[in-house]
Amino acid sequence: MAILMMAHAKINWALAVTGVREDGYHELDMLMQRVDLADELFMEPARWISLTVDGRSIPSGGRNLIVRAANALNEYMGTRKGARIRLKKRIPVRAGLGGGSADCAAALLGLNRLWRFNLPESKLMEIGVRLGADVPYLLRGGFARVRGIGDELVPLGGAPAVPLVLVRPGGGLSTPHVFAEYDKEAQAHANFDMESIARALMDGDLREYGRLSGNALEAPALRLMPEIGRAMERLRAHGALAVRMSGSGSTVFGAFSHWDDAKKAHEALRGSILARTIAQ
Repeated sequence: MAILMMAHAKINWALAVTGVREDGYHELDMLMQRVDLADELFMEPARWISLTVDGRSIPSGGRNLIVRAANALNEYMGTRKGARIRLKKRIPVRAGLGGGSADCAAALLGLNRLWRFNLPESKLMEIGVRLGADVPYLLRGGFARVRGIGDELVPLGGAPAVPLVLVRPGGGLSTPHVFAEYDKEAQAHANFDMESIARALMDGDLREYGRLSGNALEAPALRLMPEIGRAMERLRAHGALAVRMSGSGSTVFGAFSHWDDAKKAHEALRGSILARTIAQ
C-alpha cells in the first residue's frame, strides 16, 4: 500500500494580533483559505521512518515537521511504525504560505491511513496544534476564521476561487523574527472587522476586501525587508484589485477578478507564482 498526499499552501486574507499569552505565544485572529499550490508527499510502509526531499535525504531525528509528525503519531499510539516518505517541494519556504505546516498536516493524514490508526480529525488536530499553529487549519482546510494559537476554527464556506499572483521577495522571513520585530513597538493590538471582510470575499468584491482587510505583521515585516513594499507596488501596477502580505511574509499576493488578468501580471512579474484559492 502506498499513499500520495497533496499538501496545499494557504494564504491569510486578514491577520490580527489580539494579545500575547503568559507563555509568550501571540493570540491571533485570521481569515484563511487554501490555494492550489501544493507539495507532494509519497508514503509507503518501511521498517523505520525515512524522508527524502527532492532526492535529498533528511535526518530522521531532525526538526523537519514531517518527521516530527510521524514521531508524534507513533508516540500517541505507543507504536514504532515506519514509513518511507518522499517530498516534492513546490511551496516556497520562509514565505508565509504555511509550507512546512501543510507538509506536517498531510503527513498526519497520510500516515494515519497508511498505518491504519483511523484516528478521528479531532485527535489529529490535538496532535497537530503541538507541532505548529497552522497545522490544525491545514488538516481541515476550507475558508475559515482561525483564532487563538490556531486551535479555534470556525468554517465559513462560500468563498469562491480567486485568481492570485504570489511574489516572494528576498530570501524569505523567519516567523519568530517578524513577531520579535512586532513586539518592539508598544502598540494597541489591531482588530479588523473579520465578518465584513469575509462577506466581501464571499460576494466576490475584491476592492471592498482590500479596503477592509489588513495584516498586523506587514509593518514589522516591511521594516525587516523593504522589498516587500516594492513587490506590493508592482502587483498593484499590474492590475491587482487587492494586495496583501500572507502570514509573517515575505510572500505577498495580488488578487484578481479574472484569470486572464492574473496570467498577464504573472507573465510580467519574473519569479512570481500563478495560483488560485480553492473554492468552498
